[in-house]
Amino acid sequence: MSIDRILERALAGERLGLEDGLRLYDSNEIEKMGFYANKIMEKWHPDPITTFVISRNVNYTNVCDTYCRFCAFYRAPGSKEGYVLSDEEIFSKIQETVDVGGTEILMQGGTNPDLPLEYYTNLLRNIKQRFPSIQMHSLSVAEIVKIAEVSGKPVEEVLRLLKAAGLDSLPGAGAEILDDRTRQKISRLKGSWQQWVDVMKTANRVGLTTTATMVIGFGESMEERVLHLMRIREAQDETKGFLAFISWTFQPENTNMKGEKQTPEQYLKNVAISRLMIDNIANFQSSWVTMGPEVGKRSLQYGCNDFGQTMLEENVVSAAACTYKINTNQILQLIREAGKIPAQRNTNYDILRVFKEGEMAENDFVMQN
Repeated sequence: MSIDRILERALAGERLGLEDGLRLYDSNEIEKMGFYANKIMEKWHPDPITTFVISRNVNYTNVCDTYCRFCAFYRAPGSKEGYVLSDEEIFSKIQETVDVGGTEILMQGGTNPDLPLEYYTNLLRNIKQRFPSIQMHSLSVAEIVKIAEVSGKPVEEVLRLLKAAGLDSLPGAGAEILDDRTRQKISRLKGSWQQWVDVMKTANRVGLTTTATMVIGFGESMEERVLHLMRIREAQDETKGFLAFISWTFQPENTNMKGEKQTPEQYLKNVAISRLMIDNIANFQSSWVTMGPEVGKRSLQYGCNDFGQTMLEENVVSAAACTYKINTNQILQLIREAGKIPAQRNTNYDILRVFKEGEMAENDFVMQN
């Protein structure tokens, strides 16, 4: 059956439902979906600008008692390979980021049961004292829940205390697939889809912005994918706190889960359908870290307006043998090859600098592992 009517309705601003989403996932007209998704993106962003943020992932600990089957990064409490970075190591990483014009730190680790709430509040205060302009886009729902559990305080109080200490926004890590059948299969201890949504809505209520994510390739059903998108959309209707949506693919190497890597076409299809279904989030990020720079470039024609993070460091995805590396000037080139104008942004999607034709970054770097 033709999907043309569904695509036209989406372009006209009509909200799509479950059956519409299922029809789209059942279709192989990926380029057509990408064309319409891009038209919707252009309604949000009429100027031909693609943004990116200079950011660093700081994985402050790899100790985790959630034991996700798909994660190759974590080490169980008591493991000789477990670590917690010293404050000075973290400060050094942030200084390196600032030195090349970075504005954002994505500080995440595991659900470490040995770290009290005070560890996080003291660390955030010290970071902000030393680096007042850096934006701490940090921690995850699972980490927030663990901090609340260890401290004995409600999640809302924990979020308020972290915000007062220097947390600026909460990334969307841990959403995976917002359906409990798949969540139970991949990580029994991570919490329900409703818990993830509730923590995000609470973060928005206390004044933290957030992002929303999706990971495909766990063996989830197409209905579960559509429900995921609708649940993100419904939460955004309520709080309007999601600044961006990012989808990527499960990387099975070195994990305890078997699975087939998603193809570039499957990834691009998911990006396009996400833009068609989620009609209330302005920014969609590419996922070049998992898919590679060339697929990242193609996603700019499938509904993405942002190339994501230009990272100095990444350890979690790399632990699953996904090791794409790229530098700032390569990102500028890829964005231009897609027919777009590159612009550096901050975490809030404020544009800090538009790069003129031929203009390159003064301080370049290669991502570290």
